[in-house]
Amino acid sequence: MSTDAIEPTEAAAPAVDPAGDEVHGAPQRRVFLPMYVLAWFGVSLALSTLGGAAIPKALAILDNQNKGTNLALVAGIGGIVVVIITPLFGRLSDRTRSRFGMRNPWMVGGVAVGVVGVVGLAFSTTVPAMALFWCVTQIGFGATNMAVHALLADQIPRRIRARIAAVTGVSAGIALIVGAQTVAMLPNDQQATWFLVPGLIGAALSLGLVLVLRDRVRTEPAEPLSIKEIVSTYWLNPVVYRNFGWAWVCRFLVTMSIVSVTLYLLYFIIDKLGIPIEQASGVLAQAMLFFFAGNVVTTLVFGWLSDHTGRRKPIVFVSCLVTVIGLIIAVFAGSTGVFMVAILIVGAGQGAYVAVDVALMTEVLPTFEEAGKDLGIVALAYQLPQLLAPMLAIPVLAIGGGQNYSALFVCSIVLSLLGGLAILGVRGVR
Repeated sequence: MSTDAIEPTEAAAPAVDPAGDEVHGAPQRRVFLPMYVLAWFGVSLALSTLGGAAIPKALAILDNQNKGTNLALVAGIGGIVVVIITPLFGRLSDRTRSRFGMRNPWMVGGVAVGVVGVVGLAFSTTVPAMALFWCVTQIGFGATNMAVHALLADQIPRRIRARIAAVTGVSAGIALIVGAQTVAMLPNDQQATWFLVPGLIGAALSLGLVLVLRDRVRTEPAEPLSIKEIVSTYWLNPVVYRNFGWAWVCRFLVTMSIVSVTLYLLYFIIDKLGIPIEQASGVLAQAMLFFFAGNVVTTLVFGWLSDHTGRRKPIVFVSCLVTVIGLIIAVFAGSTGVFMVAILIVGAGQGAYVAVDVALMTEVLPTFEEAGKDLGIVALAYQLPQLLAPMLAIPVLAIGGGQNYSALFVCSIVLSLLGGLAILGVRGVR
């Protein structure tokens, strides 16, 4: 695979408007959309299950007293890696010259590296080893995830983009439930299975998309990347691209809010609700089911509504308010039942948000010519919280003597409110 070429075979065609209904990619087979959704599900299954269920459980059993700090360390190091590689891989993907296409090589190579990381995690018995192999897993599946996201701009017309984004959002929600339930059902003394089962299933589903994708092929070489261009991979001027900037800030704040909660959800269940470690994975799986129940309805309804009306911003704003209501209830939850209701409401808010967020972001891209690079910067709004949320959590949890999950949830409430306000700054999208 070479990354020194960029021009597509259809190079003579006019540039595609990111807010228009044309796509850069070739016409796809009918099976493309189902396989696209399955690939999105597969990547979500691998990353969300390992990061949200398997690693926290392994660290809690390894050292229950220091599990919060250890999780912050592992998640933080993995977050640094993802922040570095995601935009860079996106830009290199845009420039990739291969007879197999621009995105396919990154999906295949990403899965191969990701599986190496999964196998390493399966047999890790120390925090440093777990951090190392989580980084490898993030690099691999991060490349695959980048390519799958870039296809939304390459191959999906604007008129159905919110609906496709809604369906992929539902698939990610299902992945959360399936992953949490899988880890809960597997034996507590068989750590390897917590990682291998979701990781290998996710890898197989991701590769399925490669078999049906008619990928964009670039044949003419590009100028070598300069240091300035490499640095620009991580930056779009928010003054020049103001709509993009405000949409990015909204996504960043909303993601910070939800990551701060989900990353420590298992420990909230253990320490705040008083559930034993051996039973906590089952309660977590139940919480994910409630989250999905709220998520799936609002995702599908608001995805359709957004495409039908052409409106994105009001749905984003309302979704943030609904999320805040759910988080407030969670803070004061005195029982598992009340907590599940809170998670249901949070799921409903996030479902409405996910239904339009990805579609909105594609409509404020500066151009589709570098969609992979620009969507890599979009992904930073999701990836940076994976790094910053654990760092924020350490001092917040220490308030009042330690394990202060109520304070963490209050921070999440504030972040979600700010995210809702940020979307009001977008002027180029209704």
